[in-house]
Amino acid sequence: MFLLTKDILFPDTELADEDGLLAIGGDLSTERLLLAYKNGIFPWYNEGDEPICWWCPNPRFVLFPDELKISKSMKTVINKNEFRFTINTAFEEVIHNCKIKEREGQDGTWINNTIVNEYTKLHRLGFAHSAEAWIDNELVGGLYGILLGNIFFGESMFSKKSNASKFAFIKYVQHLQTQKIVLIDCQVYTQHLESLGACMIQRSNFISILKKNIN
Repeated sequence: MFLLTKDILFPDTELADEDGLLAIGGDLSTERLLLAYKNGIFPWYNEGDEPICWWCPNPRFVLFPDELKISKSMKTVINKNEFRFTINTAFEEVIHNCKIKEREGQDGTWINNTIVNEYTKLHRLGFAHSAEAWIDNELVGGLYGILLGNIFFGESMFSKKSNASKFAFIKYVQHLQTQKIVLIDCQVYTQHLESLGACMIQRSNFISILKKNIN
C-alpha cells in the first residue's frame, strides 16, 4: 500500500493488494481524480474516514456495451413508456439521491459531501455525466459516472420506483453504443449488473483497453 503526497501521482496498478487497495491519502482534486480514472483507479471510502482510499481491483467488473442483456420483463417496461429518459438534466439531484440511498449491509455511504462537490465540478467541466428516469416531472431513478475518451466509469445509481434505475441504465448504455463507447467500468461485482451483461475481466486487460481508448 502506498501513501500519496501532494504530488499528483499514482503507483503502478499492479502493485495493488489482493483486495485491490492501491494507495491511501492525497485529495479529490479534479487533476487527481482525472488521473486516477485514466489509470483505472477510483476512490472509495466510508464517510468520515481518513485518509482517502484508492482502488484498482483484479479482476475488474465491466460491461461491453454490445453485450447488454435486456430481459423480456424489462422490454415490457420500456415498451410501456412508464418512464421518461434524459441525460445530464439533473446531475446534482442524481448524485444527491445516490448519497442518501440506503444500502443493504452498510451503516453509511461512501458518497460524502466532498465527493458530491468534486464530482459536481467534474460535471460542470464535462467529465461527469448523469442519466435520469422520470415519471412526469418526478425524478425516480438514475445513475452517474465519469466519461473519458471511449470509456464510461460508472459510479452509483439509485431507484425510487421498481425498475427505474435499470431502465435508466439500459437506455444510457444504448446511448453509449451510438457514441462508440467500448467499455463501461462497473468496478466491483453486483448480481444486478451481471443480469444486465456485465462480466469479470483481468485487470491487465482492463488497463490495456483504457490505454487504447483514453488520450
